[in-house]
Amino acid sequence: MYLDRTVENFLQQANKNFPALLITGPRQVGKTTVLQHLSKKQRTYVTLDDPKLAVLAREEPELFLQRFIPPLLIDEIQYAPQLLPYIKMHIDKHHKPGEFWLTGSQQFEMMKEVRETLAGRIGIVNLLGFSLQELQHKTKHSKPFLPTQAYLDKCLKTANTFSLQNIYQIIWRGSFPAMWLLNHGNGDGSGYGYGSAVGSGELDGTGYGYSMIKSSGIDHNLFYGSYIQTYLQRDIRNLINIGNTDKFLKFLRAAAARTGQLLNVKNMAVEVGISLVTAENWLSLLKASGIIYLLEPYHNNITKRLIKTPKLYFLDTGLCAYLTEWSSPETLEAGAMSGAILETFVISEILKSYWHNGKTAPLYFYRDKDKEEIDLLIVDGDTIYPIEIKKTANPDKSSIRHFRVLDKLKKTVGEGSVICLTLTMLPITGNINAVPIGYL
Repeated sequence: MYLDRTVENFLQQANKNFPALLITGPRQVGKTTVLQHLSKKQRTYVTLDDPKLAVLAREEPELFLQRFIPPLLIDEIQYAPQLLPYIKMHIDKHHKPGEFWLTGSQQFEMMKEVRETLAGRIGIVNLLGFSLQELQHKTKHSKPFLPTQAYLDKCLKTANTFSLQNIYQIIWRGSFPAMWLLNHGNGDGSGYGYGSAVGSGELDGTGYGYSMIKSSGIDHNLFYGSYIQTYLQRDIRNLINIGNTDKFLKFLRAAAARTGQLLNVKNMAVEVGISLVTAENWLSLLKASGIIYLLEPYHNNITKRLIKTPKLYFLDTGLCAYLTEWSSPETLEAGAMSGAILETFVISEILKSYWHNGKTAPLYFYRDKDKEEIDLLIVDGDTIYPIEIKKTANPDKSSIRHFRVLDKLKKTVGEGSVICLTLTMLPITGNINAVPIGYL
């Protein structure tokens, strides 16, 4: 069984307008599976994971495109960027939409090459693992999150209720398709495919019933341990020559332990025992390969008291939990990272709501030199929507006490929310609501 993805809507529209499409994202999030599903076997599939094909594409790109005639799906385009100028020439000659579908890991050099070579000719979308909406079969209702009353009223009609236990089970398991669907293989090189472990309409054991994909039964440690090894051996060694992978793994664990915190690269370098330059390079690799996301602070010229240091977030909470050695959802929920991992989950879900709809995520956070902070700002035009993320079921006005600092920015402040463990949406003030996580 195939699980519908939100990104399909964007891809189908973009395919009518662009000669080429590119899905980027971490390994094993379903990039190839989505495109193969949409192609309905009506285009040739070529994977550059095959060393012989990769050599042909790099050394004889013109011959490669003569042998494999569009419409074409090329997997792992980062292994042969030499193809891109020839794809451009083909596009400029034939002017047909939907000729080339590409997938690739989010690597800086590849993305730079794509944007420079295929500018104006390619639609690009970032794909992460399953969103909460996708796990509930609700891709038709998935829109970029905005805490307006109109948006929340629509959520009210379709939202499911999640208990504390539900949420931390989902957080601990993570969003990789293999953690939710059984192994049948799908040709994406991961060995994990969309299988048959799909349940719906069942009670979850806590009294809250909802229709949702069930976990696949794949061992948590086995999957994430294998994922890390694949990541180290293939992505990292292809990007740079790391002599000591043990230190890189230690750096990866140090980053996971700091999810939801202000970035301090110097502190990480000292902890791992590497130079600051090396730490900065390795951090760029984690970002480029879709492992972490750096949430930038909001700043403008009105006030000089805003900090300019980003916050670090892991893009998959299951991988983060594995690297920080939380052995179960229960220990994770009760542990020291409980609040940070919940915040990480919410940020990643809001990111997905934008990226999977083909949108740039206009997300920031607020922090000034007086240490007044707002977890998330969504900036839509000239309007700023403030959001707090709290591990509580009963937020009060103290949760939003820092919202007042936005008056200094001389911008329109829209409706706000506290995303939390409440079971129903409740007003905190006239234009600020307590919003259940199930609305994401």
